[in-house]
Amino acid sequence: MSADGIGVRKRPGGLGRGLSALLGEVEREAPVAADGQRSPGIQSVAVAAIHPHPGQPRRHFDETALEELAQSIAVRGVLQPILVRPHDGGYQIIAGERRWRAAQRAHLHEVPVIVRDFSDIETLEVALIENIQRQDLNAIEEAEAYQRLIADYGHSQEALGKLVNKSRSHVANLVRLLDLPEPVRNDVSTGALSMGHARALVTAKDPMLLARQVIDRGLSVRETEQLARDARGPRDRAATPGTPAPRAEPDADIQALERQIGDLLGLKVGIAHSDDGGTVTLRYATLDQLDMICQRLSGEAI
Repeated sequence: MSADGIGVRKRPGGLGRGLSALLGEVEREAPVAADGQRSPGIQSVAVAAIHPHPGQPRRHFDETALEELAQSIAVRGVLQPILVRPHDGGYQIIAGERRWRAAQRAHLHEVPVIVRDFSDIETLEVALIENIQRQDLNAIEEAEAYQRLIADYGHSQEALGKLVNKSRSHVANLVRLLDLPEPVRNDVSTGALSMGHARALVTAKDPMLLARQVIDRGLSVRETEQLARDARGPRDRAATPGTPAPRAEPDADIQALERQIGDLLGLKVGIAHSDDGGTVTLRYATLDQLDMICQRLSGEAI
């Protein structure tokens, strides 16, 4: 506990650096003290001088949640500063567009910001990391951000996995969702379909038709996977690369659960189940991924 009464948690070296490394080690958890004094590096900027980034990964903002945040900001102010960079005589948002939108609704004239002189690629990387850490992106928004970093800046899927503390296969599975027809991608963006549903439909012959059935019938991911298999037919199933033979296939419910947890964490998950119990295995490749697992298990904010 520090002298001014604000606890500052310290992490082991090399773990959990995340945004703090990119923001110059600015403390994110308690940017505004109880007495209203802001930490060094934070300044007030006119709301009108700030504008959003056109390449912001997040596209959808829940109206109800935004209004609730605006009401909170009207009473308590913006407690978490907005990350911006100098741009066109004003400031461009790197991370914190939702707070900026809510501050406008709350009729604030100024908001606290952290100003960083980031390049275009650093801006997109930080915006992606910040949104993923807060779990603010839907699967399509996350996939589009990955694809932009791959296409425009030459990132590999493995490099992106390390950047966001996810597995390479997680990045690859998300990018594949962009092969879905636009109406199906929109269903994922609006929450009508989950990432698990979308993964089951991405190799289907008519994903739009199946997506309508999934939504109309309220099918689970497991049921959607079965629907996609049935639509392919026996010959197509046998010809699909990587599809195991029916007699060698492990328990389908266990497999579905492994994929569901894997999608949630962005890591490879293994479940070994028997009548006497079993084990759940989380495979990580870096210390940052291990730190993310520890934070999820402990309930600590990421």
